[in-house]
Amino acid sequence: MKILVACEFSGIVRDAFAAKGHDAWSCDLLPTERPGQHIQGDVLDILEDDWDIMIAFPPCTHLAVSGAAWFEQKRKDGRQKQGVDFFMKFAKTTISKWAIENPVGIMSKIYRKPDQIIQPYYFGDSFQKTTCLWLNDLPVLQAEYYDAPLFNMSVDKGEFITHASGKVKPKWFADAFHLPPEERAKARSKTFPGIANAMAEQWGIEL
Repeated sequence: MKILVACEFSGIVRDAFAAKGHDAWSCDLLPTERPGQHIQGDVLDILEDDWDIMIAFPPCTHLAVSGAAWFEQKRKDGRQKQGVDFFMKFAKTTISKWAIENPVGIMSKIYRKPDQIIQPYYFGDSFQKTTCLWLNDLPVLQAEYYDAPLFNMSVDKGEFITHASGKVKPKWFADAFHLPPEERAKARSKTFPGIANAMAEQWGIEL
C-alpha cells in the first residue's frame, strides 16, 4: 500500500511501514533525519495524491493543553486558528483511511473527541506520553495484539521528576527543556518505536 506519513521528519513511522514492504513516504518542511523516502515541502501540496492510508502528526504547539497559559494571546494573534485550520485539512482529506495524532488539547472540543488515547508503555516503551488518535476507517490500536512479553501493558511508565512547583512530569519530557527551543520541540514530537510498529502491524494490512 502507498502510505503518507504527514508532518514527520524523524522517519520512525515511515520506516515501520517500509519494513513491512509498503511504499511509505514521510513529508515535512524539515529534511528527514535518516535515509528513506521523504518529501521536503508543504504536505498540503501532495495531500490529495493517490494514497491508501494517511497518518498525520500536525503541529500541536498552539493546540495542546500544556500550552494553555498562552492560549489567550494565540487566539488574539491568530496562531491558534492557524493550528486548528491546519489540523482540519487532514480531517477533511479525501483519503479514505486516516489517523491524526496529537496530544490532549483543544481539538477534542473543536473537532470531536479522539477515538483512542494511548501511551508508549502500552506498546513496550517505558515512557509516558498521552497521545490522542482520531481515526477514519482504521481500527483502534490493540496493545494485546502482541504475544511477546516485550509488548504488553505491564511495561513500566518510566521515570518521573517533580518540579519545585509540585508538578510531576516524565523525565524524558523534562530533560528536553535543556535543549534549544527548536530541538526541544523536535524531541518531544517524535513517535516512540513501539507505537510506530503497532501502526504498521495493525494498519498496514488490507482492511
